[in-house]
Amino acid sequence: MSAISSRSPRLSAILLAAALSCAMAPALARDDRCRRDQDCAREALVHGEIRPLSDVLGVVRDKVPGDIIEIELDREDGIWVYEVKVLPPSGRRKKLEIDARTLEILKIK
Repeated sequence: MSAISSRSPRLSAILLAAALSCAMAPALARDDRCRRDQDCAREALVHGEIRPLSDVLGVVRDKVPGDIIEIELDREDGIWVYEVKVLPPSGRRKKLEIDARTLEILKIK
C-alpha cells in the first residue's frame, strides 16, 4: 500500500504537467502564428508590397466617415488586401477592400 501511495504524488505531478502543457499548446501556437503574420506584414512593407496603415486610414476616412472598428491584412490571389470595417454615423457597417500596394478601393460592401 505504501508503494502505491508514494507513486501517486509523482503520477499526479506528471499528469498535471502533461495536462498543463496540452492546455498551453494552442496558445503558444497562436502566438507563433501571430509573430509570423507580423513578420510577413513587416517584410511586405519594407519591400514596398504594401503601404503603411496610416496611409490606408487616410483613404478610408476620406471615403467613408465613421469609426474604424476592424482592420485585416490578407493576401488574396497574390495581392495584399486591407479589409477595413467602418461604422458610419448611419450605424450601418461598411466593409472596404483596398489594394494594399496601390490603395485602390476594390470593393465597398
